Amino acid sequence: MHSCILGGNDMDLNDIALFVNVVRAGSFAEAGRRLGMPPSTASRHVLALEEALGTRLMQRTTRRLVLTDAGRNFFAESSDQIDALLRVAGQVTDDAGEIAGRVRVAVPVDFFNWFPADAVARFTQAHPRVRLEFELNDARVDLLGEGIDIAMRSGDRDPSLIARKLGTSHATLVASPKYLAARGVPAHPRDLEAHDCITSPQRGGPRAIWRLGGAKRASAPVEVDGPFQVNTASAQLAGALAGLGIALLPSAFTAPHVAAGQLQEVLPEYASGATGVHFVYHSRRQLPRAVAAFIDFAATTIKDLGLMQSEAPKRVGTKPGLTGSGRRSSSA
Repeated sequence: MHSCILGGNDMDLNDIALFVNVVRAGSFAEAGRRLGMPPSTASRHVLALEEALGTRLMQRTTRRLVLTDAGRNFFAESSDQIDALLRVAGQVTDDAGEIAGRVRVAVPVDFFNWFPADAVARFTQAHPRVRLEFELNDARVDLLGEGIDIAMRSGDRDPSLIARKLGTSHATLVASPKYLAARGVPAHPRDLEAHDCITSPQRGGPRAIWRLGGAKRASAPVEVDGPFQVNTASAQLAGALAGLGIALLPSAFTAPHVAAGQLQEVLPEYASGATGVHFVYHSRRQLPRAVAAFIDFAATTIKDLGLMQSEAPKRVGTKPGLTGSGRRSSSA
């Protein structure tokens, strides 16, 4: 039962709707026939409405119903409102059967550097009644508090959320040939402590911690620092290309630059890491069709285009929960 508070009285919206139907039908018997309920039940609900209002709405006779002045006024004010509510309810029911509505998606700042915008265009063309709103943020967002339907996260999982795995992200150490010619090539992870390393700003202090692992060996955590710290992968990539230091970045970002000779891999036997990347959302139950459609579309696009590896290779010493930039994974 839905209820509303008007004038300090607790009234049931169903009773108001029933009163409107009784007036239009002209009798409790006809209203009951139209609504599929006994006339006595209809009469009882209208009586409850009158008691909630503290006034009589109609005079009952054996042959017909006669509205009081209060009843006529109440019918005039409430009938259009009830009709509007029924239209809205019908529209919601209709919309539930088609892909429509707003979808708010929280993704990393660099998302559109690797996910093709023309794929999003194909989705919106296929579903013209869907409105996509992207929140670009490398910080972990509160889905419920910020009205987010879907968030992309890497590394550690939140057990309170449903997660759909998109693939695995790998990170490698890279630097420009110019930087390595000037500063030398590290031979062991501990050598990184003497190099300029490009990291995200650290809340707990100036130095970041990189945990590096490889197929045959693992290193102890390495504390690194450098004169250039920035909180997005694209900016860290730009810093590495400019010769500002060594960066730990997703290989999908760096591979074209390595192939072109603009960057070199550093400590390749150590510097590969892997973390699982997921879409997270609140519940499978009553998931809006537009939200489910976007999750399927994005996951399929990532798989078909090979934007992430489907499985992580077996490595030693890698620790889930760290992104390529050396900070705790909190992409969204």
